[in-house]
Amino acid sequence: MWGAVGNMPKGKMTIKENTFTGEYRYSLDNKGRINIPSKFRSALSKLSNENFVITKGMDSCIVAYPLEEWQIRVESGLRELSSTSSKNRKLVRSITRFANTVKLDAQGRIQITPNLKEYADLEKEVIIIGVVNKIEIWNPVNLSKMEDITPDDFDELEDKVIL
Repeated sequence: MWGAVGNMPKGKMTIKENTFTGEYRYSLDNKGRINIPSKFRSALSKLSNENFVITKGMDSCIVAYPLEEWQIRVESGLRELSSTSSKNRKLVRSITRFANTVKLDAQGRIQITPNLKEYADLEKEVIIIGVVNKIEIWNPVNLSKMEDITPDDFDELEDKVIL
């Protein structure tokens, strides 16, 4: 373990609250619930109060934002878009139409709505990945199709991100 960073408890692997990394395989239960990895649950800020906002991702997945992250970044960003633009209205409508606030249950699960399950083509097996400020929930087949990238695909971003 790295020990404490700032006021972070010793042994905690996340640098900041609401920061998610890693990949986990879980099963969707018969009621449409999915377990959120304990590492992700422990990274939630107190302000999120064990709540996520789930909605359609830009790709064929579901995104789950901690409530605080949704309010500060996503919702405020959507409010900034001019409603006189047809493209802006379509984007806001697409994101908010499917958005639902879900609370972790006692077993650390969230409920996935039927329309989001259909959108992401979720069946039994799912992959949950941390993507820094949000969580993505994928059908494993759809995720493997998204991984077809080459080093050339990173050329545009190499001067913006230090790896």
